[in-house]
Amino acid sequence: MSQIKHFFVSKFAKYLVKKIEKQAQNALQDQGRILSQIVEQAKNTSFGKAHHFNQIHNYQDFKKKVPIRNYEELRPFLERTARGEADVCWQGIPLYLCKTSGTTSGAKFIPITKASVKNHIHGARDALFTYAHKTKSYQMFDGKMIFVQGNPTLEKTTQGIHLGRLSGIAAHFVPRYLQRNRLPSWNINCIEDWETKIKAIAQETIQHDMTLISGIPPWLVMYFEALREIQDKPIAELFPNLQLIITGGVNFEPYRSTFKKLIGKEIDQLDLYPASEGFIAYQDLRDDNSMLLQTNKGIFYEFVPLAEFGNSDAARLSLEDIELDIDYAIIINSNAGLWGYSLGDTVRFTSKNPYRLKVTGRVAHFTSAFGEHVIAKEVEEAISNTILQTGIQVKEFTVAPQVAPKETELPYHEWFIELSGETVNMDKFAEILDQEMTKQNTYYNDLISGNILQPLKIRLVRTNAFNEYMHSIGKLGEQNKPPRLKNDRSMAEQLTNYVI
Repeated sequence: MSQIKHFFVSKFAKYLVKKIEKQAQNALQDQGRILSQIVEQAKNTSFGKAHHFNQIHNYQDFKKKVPIRNYEELRPFLERTARGEADVCWQGIPLYLCKTSGTTSGAKFIPITKASVKNHIHGARDALFTYAHKTKSYQMFDGKMIFVQGNPTLEKTTQGIHLGRLSGIAAHFVPRYLQRNRLPSWNINCIEDWETKIKAIAQETIQHDMTLISGIPPWLVMYFEALREIQDKPIAELFPNLQLIITGGVNFEPYRSTFKKLIGKEIDQLDLYPASEGFIAYQDLRDDNSMLLQTNKGIFYEFVPLAEFGNSDAARLSLEDIELDIDYAIIINSNAGLWGYSLGDTVRFTSKNPYRLKVTGRVAHFTSAFGEHVIAKEVEEAISNTILQTGIQVKEFTVAPQVAPKETELPYHEWFIELSGETVNMDKFAEILDQEMTKQNTYYNDLISGNILQPLKIRLVRTNAFNEYMHSIGKLGEQNKPPRLKNDRSMAEQLTNYVI
């Protein structure tokens, strides 16, 4: 049976990859076509009429008619959609409302339409089959696969729209050929309390032949630790046929050493870039963790240089005009009825042919109390490089400015770090980390060398501190993850309660 399955999987994977590679070469043409199509399809909606879509003939027209907005600014339209009003931002009413915790807007309800739902489904599928084709390894389809995700139970509004978290909605679209292999079971997947759920998943899966494990890194660390509590063995011994780990939501690199320690060896890992608003990109090469932008899946992309974001005269670029190695705020226009929508993420392109990118942080997540504008990519690369040099295992961290230290002390960046393992002397780690930060950010380097700032300081927090903090604010599990850095001390003040 396995040989027959492998034959059909290999044929489909080959066909799919050939199609993907062809589409990647036509990215600019596809983007132009998508903009024309979605504007035409939405011209008779309330949004289309209010923004004169019938007068839009090219991208320059579009920029004049449709301003960039965040969720809060689009809320009047999106709330009408959520109430079940038809033809507001897209034709008809959405199939789903995806509930997500907004960074700046509280709870958000993102529409998923009949036209846009395929974007979410096909992105993950394409990533999986691209990996299978390029490795010529299909054994992962024989064992069990776990998707650590949110509660798949969906509510139904009075207007008949299903409401749930993205991962819960996605659970309803796992294809038939994977259903028999899929874990956890429905009942366990429906457990609301996240810590209880992870422990139940560990109990259910520990005796199975797991070949693929998927989830965001903090969830998977919790899952692996729960397995180790049941049976104190490396994950590679518990699951000797484990072949692939798929992650998304946060940068994997700071977690890499923790994963290796828990698993006991290197396992192939793929990055995805899923969002409630659409599936944006996935890693298509094993030796490059850049991700292939999905340019033909119903989303027209725009990019604003991060240095200009928020300015009234900021440049607003289509894919054709982007440059490599520049941080951009990503803007989407889609067949879900999102227009000029600021996703809140920042990205940096690593190649143009095809278009591949990395997520570098969040527009709202930065530290610039002293004019340095440090972003997530910089702190993540600095700590990853420090981990490589010292071998110290870091489980989680965040950074905040300390602008008012005691007495005559200079201000500094304060790093709250949770270790994966025993507490160690962090003096050398702090010294190397500060050196790495000066390499990552020239403004930070100038502030240190000019004696405006003193070198960073590390506060070690107790085991499970970040999970306890997230639980205390009602954001443990689901799509929530601790911010890597803040420009205020709201999170830092709470974490001081956990300092060792």
